[in-house]
Amino acid sequence: MGHPRKSRKTYDTPLHPWNADRIKLENKLVKKYGLKNKKEIWKAETMVKKYRRDARELLGLSTEQTETEREELLRHLIKQGFLNKEAKLEDVLNLTMEDVLRRRLQTIVHQKGLSNTVKQSRIMVVHGHIALDGKKIDSPSYLVKSGQEDLIGFYQGSVMEKYHKEQVSKQKGEE
Repeated sequence: MGHPRKSRKTYDTPLHPWNADRIKLENKLVKKYGLKNKKEIWKAETMVKKYRRDARELLGLSTEQTETEREELLRHLIKQGFLNKEAKLEDVLNLTMEDVLRRRLQTIVHQKGLSNTVKQSRIMVVHGHIALDGKKIDSPSYLVKSGQEDLIGFYQGSVMEKYHKEQVSKQKGEE
């Protein structure tokens, strides 16, 4: 059981801590997505493992109940933005941890051009300069659902918003 106020960890650590290939891959991902530490990679990997496990189970069974569970799993993954609308259950087996990392708020803020680097986007999110549909979100690991990308912007009255507008106007003036 455990203490009710102390939640369990939501990730699995690697089985072999000193695998050079895994460490190199993790270091590239940390740099590419501007992550704080490797724990964030392990969380994404665990999430993908759970989705794959559920998909394998559902592919092996064929009852009326599993049919509804298949639809629910697909609907959930499409809503999260991990899969496209035409996806089938077999496509869940092709999910990677990069699919999850691409849906993080920190990554999408950088992709939208609100920050110059991925690390800067993390800082902007943590410091409360980024909002989703007008609500401040200060968690860089927030998973943005499909359709919410357009709602991401600066928090009203943020200093970074003014700075960003100045940078954009300077760039247009140079061109």
